[in-house]
Amino acid sequence: MRVVVAVTGASGAVYARQVLEGLVAADVERIGLIVSRRGEEVAEWERVALPTDGHNERGGRIERFDVDDMFASPASGSARWDAMVIVPCSMGCVGRIAAGVSGDLIARAADVMLKEGRTLIVVPRETPMNLIHLRNLVTLAEAGAVVMPASPSFYSHPDSLEAACRTVTERILARLGVDSSRYEWAESVKSEK
Repeated sequence: MRVVVAVTGASGAVYARQVLEGLVAADVERIGLIVSRRGEEVAEWERVALPTDGHNERGGRIERFDVDDMFASPASGSARWDAMVIVPCSMGCVGRIAAGVSGDLIARAADVMLKEGRTLIVVPRETPMNLIHLRNLVTLAEAGAVVMPASPSFYSHPDSLEAACRTVTERILARLGVDSSRYEWAESVKSEK
């Protein structure tokens, strides 16, 4: 499997880090990483180091693409990336993709996923949402994108911020079909009440 991960300027860089770590741990064949300028700033502000090990002697598979490089492989349907996750996805990015504005590699790669009928997952981390946000998300869903808001669950009784965030990233990885350990609802939970 070949997956592009894009990081925009919405708060929640921890989600991107966890998704990247999950893809590497699951031995995904190829991982592309695109980070917007604001995404870089927010990750730094939130003190989140995104794994960018590249192709190296440790066997890393993360390939970094410049957000302005419209000649990079994710900009073309013939490059055959299987899926893309935009995590976190800002509402500005959602709006540009919904309007078909491919002004940078993130929006262009998302457009490619939609036009090729491939998996595009957008993970907005915004609240509250106004009507424009909601309509843009509906437009993306109608075009074939999967909208997965960064809404942690608490069934698993997470004991840290990392664990709460992992309830979102585990769902993202599951939606991609990536095999990873994750919380699963069990009938025994009912008996715990």
